[in-house]
Amino acid sequence: MRTSVALLFGGRSGEHGISCVTAGGILAAIDRERFAVTAVGITREGRWVHVSDDPSDWTLVDGRAPEVVGEGPEVLLPAARHRPGERSMLRQITDGEITDLAEIDVVLPLLHGAYGEDGTIQGMLEMLDLPYVGSGVLASATCMDKAATKLSLRAAGLECAPGIVVHEDRWAAGADEVRDHLRRHHRLPWFIKPARAGSSLGVTRVEDPEELEHAMKTAFAEDPKVLIEEAVVGREVECGVLQGTDERGPRTTVPGEVLVGDDLDFYDYEAKYFGKGTVSIDVPAGLPDGVLEEVREVASRAFTVLGLEGLARVDVFVTEQGRVVVNEVNTMPGFTPYSMFPVLWEHMGLPYAELIADLIEQARSRRLGPR
Repeated sequence: MRTSVALLFGGRSGEHGISCVTAGGILAAIDRERFAVTAVGITREGRWVHVSDDPSDWTLVDGRAPEVVGEGPEVLLPAARHRPGERSMLRQITDGEITDLAEIDVVLPLLHGAYGEDGTIQGMLEMLDLPYVGSGVLASATCMDKAATKLSLRAAGLECAPGIVVHEDRWAAGADEVRDHLRRHHRLPWFIKPARAGSSLGVTRVEDPEELEHAMKTAFAEDPKVLIEEAVVGREVECGVLQGTDERGPRTTVPGEVLVGDDLDFYDYEAKYFGKGTVSIDVPAGLPDGVLEEVREVASRAFTVLGLEGLARVDVFVTEQGRVVVNEVNTMPGFTPYSMFPVLWEHMGLPYAELIADLIEQARSRRLGPR
């Protein structure tokens, strides 16, 4: 009997469209002889609907990302299961009538950003005893919040960029005080980042303190909590991590490097997904073997320290002195066939379809409840 998988995508965050594109990649590659797939989209307003599982419906068209709209039967969540191995039944409302949609073994949440990657959806699935791919509530919430992530990593002795956290209320009450503090204690340039947003949404590089006002406004549009960090001079390197098998430690990839052309200030949202500027990806990164191994060790330690499960992509900077500085940790990284995470694992001999299967089987074997 095929494993029944609910693909969950879209959502209420600014990364709705990228989540849909990720779903398209998964739908095109997943082994349908091994897995029975039910596609569930979440609209920007939070409505759950049964949507097409045709990957062609979830691709970029003329540079525009697809979107989950309110059409289609509304999906009803199941009651909590009470026996190990028992399947959960998704139901749907069609013309006012409630009917069975599909029995579900595991949920694959392809949600990026708030209301999906931040522990909220994970908490709901925990309450329903639904197995799911990826990290649990605390780990997801911690990694969604870049400031919380770095507190945990620094406590474990891992290096991160110096910076401060500023809430929108504090900025409104004393912007000049914040600006003066930055001038005294943090060298330019600064990176202004929403603390709880991904895909470089709302991120601005600031070369002049006079640019700070606009950069803060851009970041606050995504999140009232903002992280201001010193820029790290170094090469941007990314490492894929999968949960270990048979009680072994995390599995890591050879790191890859994002190379940004002179026409870009940094690897921003438009560069990542919509072809802006000159960007290339080298796998493996063009660094000495010893440095590549150090990056893998840092990525493995970060995965363990943060209590992650399933998968993660750990992004670091490697300085000229060979220091490895953690930039951020993504618990649901971009997952299209061309995204860094699957490309890294392809290089390690784990094809895209098998990577998907690996994650689903991990989730199925994980025990329900506290672990």
